[in-house]
Amino acid sequence: MRVGHGTVMLPVPAGTPMGGYLDRPGPSTGVLDPLEVTAITWYDGHRRFALAVADVICVNEDLAARARAAVPEAGELWLAATHTHAGPETGCVPGGAPTPQPWRDLIAEATRAAVLRAVATERPASGQVRQGDLREVGGDRSRPSGTPVVPLDVLVVRDPAGRTSGVLVVLPVHPTVLPAAGRLISADLVGAVRAALRARLGPGVWVVVATGAAGDISTRHTRRGTDRAELNRLGALVAERCLELLNPTAPSPEPDGSLAKPGRSESEGVGWAAERVRLGRVDGNGDPEALVAALRGALAEAVAGGDPVAVRMARSRLDGARVLTGSAPARPTLDAEVGAARLGGVALAALPGEPFLGVRDLIRASRPEPVLVLGYVNGYPGYLPTADAYARAEYEVLAAQAAPGSAERLARTAADLLHELDERRGR
Repeated sequence: MRVGHGTVMLPVPAGTPMGGYLDRPGPSTGVLDPLEVTAITWYDGHRRFALAVADVICVNEDLAARARAAVPEAGELWLAATHTHAGPETGCVPGGAPTPQPWRDLIAEATRAAVLRAVATERPASGQVRQGDLREVGGDRSRPSGTPVVPLDVLVVRDPAGRTSGVLVVLPVHPTVLPAAGRLISADLVGAVRAALRARLGPGVWVVVATGAAGDISTRHTRRGTDRAELNRLGALVAERCLELLNPTAPSPEPDGSLAKPGRSESEGVGWAAERVRLGRVDGNGDPEALVAALRGALAEAVAGGDPVAVRMARSRLDGARVLTGSAPARPTLDAEVGAARLGGVALAALPGEPFLGVRDLIRASRPEPVLVLGYVNGYPGYLPTADAYARAEYEVLAAQAAPGSAERLARTAADLLHELDERRGR
């Protein structure tokens, strides 16, 4: 197996409309930290798979198609968004929307450049997946009294001498530390984790951070501020936990997936599969304008009550209803692409939109070995709550376009695709 890495910057000029928050007071005024498009490629001598991660709010299907057409060198390309809420607006509308120019072309060209750089640096490599809990960084944002713990996945890539070449971190936490009032461009939490890990791993070791199944997970109840200092604090917590997983003091109780080592057979090389899944469209949100009016009243009551947690929750519900009033006209059908990949012994699943963390758990439970589950990949149908969440009138459910059961359908499809790849590998 040969693995490569490439990164290019994604410049965002002042005056650019920003995505992520409905009540942003205006366009960007500068840059807090630069945005990136970064790529990892895996090549087994016959097939090449590329994962590209862009510091944008979402990747719509038209952008994914444009990027794939721009990179014929990759047999398969997944384009994932980090979901930063401090980047350019790229058409992040529940149910999907056209990607505005110039971002469709700019992101596609940056993806091509990053993938080609990765191809040029491909070297023999091996690696392992490490998984563990991450505490006090992210938690279920609709449950303020819940335990703030999420799963953290790290794929470490090593050269033939055993030296670390790079790491891929899958972090299922919304990168939303910076406030809605902020007008500086930033990769937010993802960028802070990258910077902290790069500083700790040293020069010559690449770092890629992708956002996992983070639809219902954020730093809402763990963050102590909304500024650079808080980004640095949370980024350091994630980086230190990654290092603990990479250098365990005791054997892991979980099995570790491994990249195929040089000289392994073709059956342990690179493979992928994908399937489009028809999702039911939600029916029952009623009149969005009336819902907004009712939730405005609930927010006023929460403010009068003086409980800051109640105020945050009421404001979140109101934001969810406001998303409905500003959404593009509903498509007659709602479908999305699910992907699976085998990189030697490492399994990856790609989910579109914003899957709840429970979707990751469903896929993980279907397999004896680790699987890295990425969200925000190759399309944006919006929030994908698990079926039980629809009983709660939370932001994500109010803004969702997909009907109950849709997330579970995506999880089953991903598990089936991985099983299909397993069978191919065993032939």
